[in-house]
Amino acid sequence: MKGRSISRGIGSGDLLVSPEPISFLSGVDPETGIVVEHGHPLEGQSIAGRVLAFPHGKGSTVGSYVIYALKQNNLAPAAIINTEAEPIIAVGAIIAGIPMVDRLPPAFSRLAPGTMMTVNGDTGEVSYDETA
Repeated sequence: MKGRSISRGIGSGDLLVSPEPISFLSGVDPETGIVVEHGHPLEGQSIAGRVLAFPHGKGSTVGSYVIYALKQNNLAPAAIINTEAEPIIAVGAIIAGIPMVDRLPPAFSRLAPGTMMTVNGDTGEVSYDETA
């Protein structure tokens, strides 16, 4: 599948999908990589080393620095996929060196959570293991 490249690099991991936006400031603990936002569909789950797909970010611009802190703590997602990128998440991915793409075709929404994914932020291409 091909989307729009936002942040360069290549990252692989199992797919973690949120139907709701994510706020990294106070929504994700940079010391654990766990989603801590009360009531969020991913509450209690780790984003570390996974391909994190969600519609877009929300909240404060400080969220960009939380993404950077996650990377410094080796707890960042392996890659990020957004429906539509916005500045908070895009800047965080770029400064942290996390591959990121958006605007994937509708077929992406049919992939099951846990599918092994590779995101190529250089080309905007996303591939997945069809045998899983």
